[in-house]
Amino acid sequence: MENKGISKKIIITLRINVDFFNQFAQDVQQGLSASAKYLSSKYFYDTVGSQLFQNIMELPEYYLTACEYEILQTHQTELGKYLAAGVDGFELLELGAGDGLKTKILLRNFLQNNYHFRYLPVDISPSALHNLTEDLHKNLPNLTVQPLVSEYFVALSQLPASADTRKVVLFLGSNLGNFNHTQALFFLQSLRQGLQKGDLLLIGLDLQKQPDLILAAYNDSQGVTKAFNLNLLQRINRELGANFDLANFMHYPLYDPYEGCAKSFIISKLAQEIYIEQLACRFELGAWEAIHTEVSYKYTLSGIAQLARQSGFVVKQNFLDHRSYFCDSLWEAI
Repeated sequence: MENKGISKKIIITLRINVDFFNQFAQDVQQGLSASAKYLSSKYFYDTVGSQLFQNIMELPEYYLTACEYEILQTHQTELGKYLAAGVDGFELLELGAGDGLKTKILLRNFLQNNYHFRYLPVDISPSALHNLTEDLHKNLPNLTVQPLVSEYFVALSQLPASADTRKVVLFLGSNLGNFNHTQALFFLQSLRQGLQKGDLLLIGLDLQKQPDLILAAYNDSQGVTKAFNLNLLQRINRELGANFDLANFMHYPLYDPYEGCAKSFIISKLAQEIYIEQLACRFELGAWEAIHTEVSYKYTLSGIAQLARQSGFVVKQNFLDHRSYFCDSLWEAI
């Protein structure tokens, strides 16, 4: 397909959702005030947390990144044909773009095939998007990029509807697994409302497998995942003026094969009181009381098909790595 006059520059201005930082404080207060305490995993990704996650993706135990990289490397040409078929161009909107490591495989292929598209990476981490944008400017100078620091649906709502331009949403890296079934269904149905019939979603989903393999991915021998979880407390210290002493907490992961879910907790080793200056609140933690930080659900292929139907999509094709550990599933809005 011929590239029709796309601007040969990257838009490097980051548009930031100004309500995000106030929301962080509100969510921390709500989570630590609950009878069963929790903190949202979406706040893992400040500058330090983003770097720690890059380190996690390079760990031998964390198979997810390598599996998805293999899938995209193997099927990049086939995916490009799916995404560009029958339209003059497409908007490539990536939710939770991070460092774009795997996405660059597709971006290079699409540019080589002269597809008419614009790349819109969305992330709640300004530093991650800044680094991604600078890297793309250096290595893919002909790519048109419009980064957006925002919640997912804010970004989606800002894209104009067009019968000639398809929306293609990327939601890679098993991010959907951070929602339970009810939340995942609500998320996908809400996503579907922002799309037109024929728009596409490429979604990464970790598959159920040997339980010890899954648990090791969230309990690495080097302790990087532990540091990643505990950095959430350090972020609250830095940004909200809290007094968490990380030595008084431990990271505790587990995997439930019946539910198909990996879970992570931060556990207080002793009874203690936490004060958060910006909230002007004190929070009591009992000895061995848990703060839930993350879930990561694992899927079956039949469950993926059912979830797509319930959300207003149909599965066009499932792309698997050679061990069938991971799936990038291509869905079409119906």
